[in-house]
Amino acid sequence: MTLFDRLAFAIRAWVNDLLNRTADPSAELDYSYEQMRDELQEVNRGIADLTTQKKRLELHRERLRSNAEKHDQQVREAVRQDRDDLARRALEKKHAVTDQLADLDEQVERLQATQDRLVQRQVDFRRRIEGFRTHKETLKARHEAARASARVAEAFSGVGGEMGDVNRAVERASERTEQMEARAAALEELEETGALDDILSDGDEIDRELERRSTEQRIDSELEELKTQLGRETEPADVEEATD
Repeated sequence: MTLFDRLAFAIRAWVNDLLNRTADPSAELDYSYEQMRDELQEVNRGIADLTTQKKRLELHRERLRSNAEKHDQQVREAVRQDRDDLARRALEKKHAVTDQLADLDEQVERLQATQDRLVQRQVDFRRRIEGFRTHKETLKARHEAARASARVAEAFSGVGGEMGDVNRAVERASERTEQMEARAAALEELEETGALDDILSDGDEIDRELERRSTEQRIDSELEELKTQLGRETEPADVEEATD
């Protein structure tokens, strides 16, 4: 296979694939039906033309028959008048017309036979067209039902265009929700451990440690002072009990 043949084959394959993807079976069936109807009209015109020619020959045959009768009357009249010369001439014309009539009869019979065949073909073709019309409508109904079923199936399965967008939107919303939930859980955990307060507080780590030590010392001092006060309050009570 030459390079040109391969290129031509690739182009035909591409065009065929494009037509298969863009073709509308309903439109193609309707177009085929209209083409068949156009062909039937051509058949009808052909039959009409043939019938016209046959009628033209039949009219000419009628005129010749009238001429033949006229010549026959001329022969009889010439014989009554003892005009053999005129009778002979009238007979010659009569025979010439008779020969033409015989030829016309044959031609008319042939045209009639052809017309009968064409009419029968017309009837058969019309029957085929009607059968194709029924088949066409059945196929169109099946195609529409199949397409509707496919749309419903796509809607339920989520493989259709709109449902695909919806599914992607749901997935994005789910991902964002999970991220927010994870962030909230992390912040709660940091808050419970106190790390969040440290992060949000002012100063560096050394300042925070010094502040914590100062707070502990102040708490210890206050605690010792409280213990001392309580000890002093309990000593007079003990002395009174001993005196008694």
